[in-house]
Amino acid sequence: MGLTSSKVLVVAVALAVALFFATVWLWPRLARRGWRAYVGRVGLLLATQVALFAAVGLAANRSFLFYGSWADLFGQEREMGVVVDHGAGSKDLRVVGTRAVDVPGGKRPEVGGQIQKVVVAGERSGIVSPAYVYLPPEYFQERYAKRTFPASVVLTGYPGTAENLIKGLRYPRTAYLQAKEGRMQPMILVMLRPTVAPPRDTECVDVPGGPQTETFFAEDLPRAVSETYRVGTKPRNWGFMGISTGGYCALKIALHHPERYAAGAGFSAYYRAAEDVTTGDLFHGDDGLRKRADLLWSLDHLPQGRSSFLVTTSKRGEDNRSGTLDFVRKVRSPAHVSSITLESGGHNFNTWNREIPPALVWMGGRLSAT
Repeated sequence: MGLTSSKVLVVAVALAVALFFATVWLWPRLARRGWRAYVGRVGLLLATQVALFAAVGLAANRSFLFYGSWADLFGQEREMGVVVDHGAGSKDLRVVGTRAVDVPGGKRPEVGGQIQKVVVAGERSGIVSPAYVYLPPEYFQERYAKRTFPASVVLTGYPGTAENLIKGLRYPRTAYLQAKEGRMQPMILVMLRPTVAPPRDTECVDVPGGPQTETFFAEDLPRAVSETYRVGTKPRNWGFMGISTGGYCALKIALHHPERYAAGAGFSAYYRAAEDVTTGDLFHGDDGLRKRADLLWSLDHLPQGRSSFLVTTSKRGEDNRSGTLDFVRKVRSPAHVSSITLESGGHNFNTWNREIPPALVWMGGRLSAT
């Protein structure tokens, strides 16, 4: 049973309840002197507390997906362990596994689409990162055999796991339902985390003498996907979206690379690169690079392309409202900006799951398959 499965949570809750009643039932028998009674009381209290904390922890993890699997919880996640040959003849993107989409008929790709696990090797950046690619059902249908599809890169926050985009934020299922109901065109999703040089948070910048993360997302990733799948190479074929750190990255890459991405959507995004113990020295004293990583500064001082932006916030619960209003105010033609403002919503999966469906529709309306 998986860490996030309902069965594990039900078992944990049942065990906690059973131990509570066992403690109440057995306590009178243990209310006497002697080491056996002391050990019994301590053991019951300890077991009940552990079971209770386990149930609460599992429930919280199921809601927020801090960990996607038992291996992830115990530090044994082996997602990065795929070996990629960079020798002659190697490809920039390799498919290493497939899985069904959690929709009716999902086991048949032509009905429910398919999620492919891939490894992307950045030719220019030198970065190698795992990712998941959602292919809509139409991709496998004969009548669409010669059709290209729009694509959007989708990022988690930091540190995040790509599994969260499938299980917790349900991007493939939501994209499937929105397209099936006619609200958006079928779209390919390229899902991964912004931490492509783990454990460092590079804030999607090209670090002098370090990871070239911006180059990976702006050049290597779309090129590798377009060479492997039926996705065009024009800006109108590509979008970028993400949550929190991933949202900052999406807006940053779309803002600085309108020649590659026509649209960027940031959920609960911030607007200036973080600098802390997780990032290390991102700019090595280069104030120009630091300013460029400030999106509000960039909007004021750098030319704006034809990209479209979507930003989200809430009146209560988010701390990015002021920055979001500034971002909206500073976007000018030929760029375009839209926003989602919830009455209430915190920095969590519940909030983002209320924003992702309309954001996918928005994104689909700004991209083209040709």
